[in-house]
Amino acid sequence: MNRKNLSSVSEFLLLGLSWQPQQQQFLFVLFLSMYLATVLGNLLIILAISTDSRLHIPMYFFLSNLSFVDICFSSTTIPKMLANHILGSQSISFPGCLTQMYFLFMFADMDNFLLAVMAYDRFVAVCHPLHYTTKMAPQLCAMMVIGSWVAANLNVLLHTLLMARLSFCADNRIPHFFCDVAALLKLSCSDTQLNEMVILFEGGLIMTIPLVCILVSYVCITSAVLRVPSTKGKWKAFSTCGSHLAVVSLFYGTIIAVYFSPSSSHSAKSDTAATVMYTVVTPMLNPFIYSLRNKDLKGALRKGIGRKRFSTQ
Repeated sequence: MNRKNLSSVSEFLLLGLSWQPQQQQFLFVLFLSMYLATVLGNLLIILAISTDSRLHIPMYFFLSNLSFVDICFSSTTIPKMLANHILGSQSISFPGCLTQMYFLFMFADMDNFLLAVMAYDRFVAVCHPLHYTTKMAPQLCAMMVIGSWVAANLNVLLHTLLMARLSFCADNRIPHFFCDVAALLKLSCSDTQLNEMVILFEGGLIMTIPLVCILVSYVCITSAVLRVPSTKGKWKAFSTCGSHLAVVSLFYGTIIAVYFSPSSSHSAKSDTAATVMYTVVTPMLNPFIYSLRNKDLKGALRKGIGRKRFSTQ
């Protein structure tokens, strides 16, 4: 395909989730509410952790980073969707589409890496409690987060450059509310075999290595907890990991369903539902999952809200 054909498509149309006007109004209110809940919930987590000195430990340091990433993750897709609805437009430029794809999957990779780091933190806390402060030193925690940012950006840069070389010269309608890799590959009139191979092997490694680390960590945690003699001790050890396990299941379950299941099992409705789960619902639920089962975090949130009320009186 001649390179000049790349200019034949300068923008894409994001078709969204529904073509029915009444459903569009409902979805606008629903997604606006979920976005506001995501931003407010995760901001409260960050503020509670930053203002309470008792929470200045590795577990909450990683959780505050996860909350920041979740705010950014949702902000790459939902504001554009809401703006398009208000303006009555469905268009997004080709550079804008690549930019949205870059940040969306960069923050998805960060979620992926942070969940693995948090699993390692729980492994050290349960299996090596006496060495926790030395094994999880602040410098190491900072290096793990910085390394996650570097790895995420390098990974997504590769996929973005591979996408930028493709030609789009026919249909420009994306049946999603954001620029999804799979949808863009279907629209391309170039040979996408290289992109698909890189997604399958390199992208697969980026997803599976952290997932394997999480599974190994929990195998070790389970083995250690089962050796605890008292039932109360076992429950206490498992309860510190329950929230993390719930988030891991929700995040990886939906991503595997969309990107790593056989194409024959895909349908437009099921793919859309799964993408909404990991791009919108999961970031919204994370603050509730972590705060509802964590006494220290709930105490810090009550303390912070109480301080705010007192200062306004």
